[in-house]
Amino acid sequence: MTYVVTVETCIPEGTPEMDPLQRAGAVSLIEDGFDSVRAVEGPDGLEVDVLDTIVAVHPGGALLKVVVDAPALEFAEDSVRVLVDELLERTELLADWEIERCEVELHQDLALASLEAADGPDAPPADPVARKARHAEAAADHATGAVPDAARRSAAMRRRMLELADELRSLPPAGFGVLDGEEGLAVPPESARLAAGALVHATDVLVDELFEDVQVLTQEDATVAECEGPLWHLERLPDRYALQYDAPFARRFLVTVIALTTRFTDGSFQRLGCVAEELALRLLLSQTTTILELHDLLDDDVAAALDALTDHLYEDMGHEYLYDGYDDGRHEPGEEGAADGPLAVAPVPFDAWFTPFQRGRYIHPSAADEPDAAAR
Repeated sequence: MTYVVTVETCIPEGTPEMDPLQRAGAVSLIEDGFDSVRAVEGPDGLEVDVLDTIVAVHPGGALLKVVVDAPALEFAEDSVRVLVDELLERTELLADWEIERCEVELHQDLALASLEAADGPDAPPADPVARKARHAEAAADHATGAVPDAARRSAAMRRRMLELADELRSLPPAGFGVLDGEEGLAVPPESARLAAGALVHATDVLVDELFEDVQVLTQEDATVAECEGPLWHLERLPDRYALQYDAPFARRFLVTVIALTTRFTDGSFQRLGCVAEELALRLLLSQTTTILELHDLLDDDVAAALDALTDHLYEDMGHEYLYDGYDDGRHEPGEEGAADGPLAVAPVPFDAWFTPFQRGRYIHPSAADEPDAAAR
């Protein structure tokens, strides 16, 4: 069975954070190490095949996604830990790095939400006696004021998201619309924290699901327009370029998402670097909203916090012109093909999506344009 193992590594404690040149070097060393391995011997001598890897290095370490074919989840995790440990140990410049986490992440909340009621976890028991007992239990909960399961799950997720909010080091409460001692309408601090925590939670879900999209395109050797398998997110990129979204593009886009969200959490984010990051943020905000709605946590104040964050992060909304409805100026208002809204703005060409807006804007080395392409 195929498993996606997430590995978080970090530089030694007390070591200065890596600069862009050092991060580029670390990417090269780790990718070269993975390229030299096609399989690893797991527990009990079983061979575990390494199918694919994604490497995203940040100032404090690296986030790795390793796809393996293993007989069981435990074999996948143990084998990848051994592989990464050996890779770091035999690479002199990385020998002191440590593995903080190595596991297959399972996002069961979203999977369960997509089940049909007849087959899902809330389906009534088939046995009449058990069904009667369940109804009696529900009636007792109502009579005693007990909190239903859905409400308990929502409250638990709310607490979890409020805890996660502290991980969003680059985005202070003001970015979510919280005013500090100023008059006027403002987002309540707790609503801003809930939005921040939801963004962190959504990051893990988005990264894992995009990784699955990469695998689908790789296995089918197809573009998004040609793909017959299910895709989580890549189909939500601008339709006009769907024939361009192949597996190499998907990998670059995934690395861009990881690099952007890592800067959100490690405190190094300053501004969006390129069109690909603008589109990545669009998907992340959409995923955040979906998760909040799923857990019945999206009220007006939390929605206002996300709107404020959108205004805070985007310097303009030019990337929206990449989507259907963009007015290219060749149509009269109301004519088929014309778009509603403001005067058209020419969208950034597809081959410039990973090109920095300006010198100094950060682009992850694995996603950046080749030197000859960047010079065009």
